[in-house]
Amino acid sequence: MALEEEIKIILNNFENTSTEKFLGVLNQIKPHFKNEIISDYLQGKIQNIEDSAEEFEKKKQCKALLPYFDWYLQGL
Repeated sequence: MALEEEIKIILNNFENTSTEKFLGVLNQIKPHFKNEIISDYLQGKIQNIEDSAEEFEKKKQCKALLPYFDWYLQGL
């Protein structure tokens, strides 16, 4: 499945997307951002989410990163 398709599925069905799937796709789009600061910021956010113990907290943090998926689809 193409990355763009995976992103659209996640955006349309966020509540039923696992945090592992979300973070996997986020890791795939991270290198496409032209600014290294954004990539570093996302890496820190990904690490924080992975370090969280509770699924509810992970989901909440993932939801805050959804705009990065939109930006990727818009061509960064």
